[in-house]
Amino acid sequence: MGVKIRLRSVIVVIFSIVLSVNISGQVTFSTLKHDFGTLEPYDERFVDITLTNKGQKKEYVLTVKKPGEVVYIINGKFMDKDSSIFLRLQVNPKVKGKFTYDVEVFTSDRTEPVIVKLTGIMKEPAQDDMSMFTTCPDFNSRPSGRSQQFDLTVVTIDKETKAELSNTMVAMIQNGMPVWNKNTDKSGKIKEDATLGFSYFYAKHEAYKPAELGAYVNFQRNYIVIELEKDPSYCPPPPVVPVHPTDVAEVPVEIEIKEELESKVELPVSAPVELSALDPNDFSAAHFDPVNVIFVLDVSSSMQQGEKLELMKYSLYQLTDMLRPGDKMGIVTYATDTRVLLAPTDGSNKDDIRGEIENLKASGLTAGGEGIKLGYKQALKSYLPNGVNQVIVITDGAFNRNSDDYMKYVKKYKKKGVNMSVVGVGIKEPDKVKMQEAAEKSGGSFIQILKLADAQNKLKQEIRVLTFKRKSN
Repeated sequence: MGVKIRLRSVIVVIFSIVLSVNISGQVTFSTLKHDFGTLEPYDERFVDITLTNKGQKKEYVLTVKKPGEVVYIINGKFMDKDSSIFLRLQVNPKVKGKFTYDVEVFTSDRTEPVIVKLTGIMKEPAQDDMSMFTTCPDFNSRPSGRSQQFDLTVVTIDKETKAELSNTMVAMIQNGMPVWNKNTDKSGKIKEDATLGFSYFYAKHEAYKPAELGAYVNFQRNYIVIELEKDPSYCPPPPVVPVHPTDVAEVPVEIEIKEELESKVELPVSAPVELSALDPNDFSAAHFDPVNVIFVLDVSSSMQQGEKLELMKYSLYQLTDMLRPGDKMGIVTYATDTRVLLAPTDGSNKDDIRGEIENLKASGLTAGGEGIKLGYKQALKSYLPNGVNQVIVITDGAFNRNSDDYMKYVKKYKKKGVNMSVVGVGIKEPDKVKMQEAAEKSGGSFIQILKLADAQNKLKQEIRVLTFKRKSN
């Protein structure tokens, strides 16, 4: 009798362990709950969840069960070891008030579904003609903004009082390039032609902190609201004689937005003291060595989230403008596969470089280790004996697939005079630590890009620091 009881106990324990393993699973979720807060009819209402396979074999997403007021898309069904896919969930509440939705995600490593809880408050339900908000945005719905124009209205308001703000400078950027730069009218609005696609907005108003917003715009989503927060450090200037609006000449977008953003230049802590005495836009041969820089760009699906791709493109355009004849720039991309997008190209061929940046699109998994290896090989091909040779990785997270042995390449090429810096775009804190460690071991720097001013300045200033001709004692 005692033997039977013990045997039964052993069976129960084994079954519990197996069940526990199946429930915990090898596929991790970046979050299991998301609170949308208070949603206006025009607000984006989707969240992207990262599913990462931490196991040793391929895993699958079997099915997703969700309420009728939730829609979803997923950028792949299977996950190799150490790879990720992305699940986008969008809520479409039909009535105003609080909402709670449970979404069941079934994966091949579990016997039970993983529950993702979505909560929030719908201030007003979307109207019947607002189809943009009742279908889930496509991961690849980022046109370059070259066709299909429509009327776009941008409104700037005080974040606390919700009052409209007149005379707010607003810049619209698509595909990493400024499209227009306007000031809001007396009602706090700008009405301007726009083209469909993902757009990035920068707003600046006296007495307020700058505000930035990334959003999809199209024929239905043609009304953008930007909230600005008061700047507590603001000191009003002495009163001046008012100037009639018709007497103020419109400044081209390329000048005004750059003047605004370049006023925020901060040199890296590694910059020599002598560099601060120069104009921040000085990149003359008298003070700076030639540079051979190979960019290793993460173009996996995660770069589609938010404004990451826009900020990366914008920063690359700014650096391209700074390059001189004799400088070289190349581009390697990595996602599921790696490839040479742009062989090392002379800095005088700016149109060729800009053309490849413009065509960058994001999709697939993340094979960062392979991309780094290919980047080093390209840097060695175009090696400048009397210049600075640098690989710069731009990514939003860990390198993931096939990344285990890239550090041996770092050590190998460091001895040959090729170092590596890492740029994190919209990254999370755990990934930031890993990137800092990788950059330190590679003889380079870690750079973080979170907003437009970072994209305007940080990459350029990093190259200036690397190439600055330090005076010998």
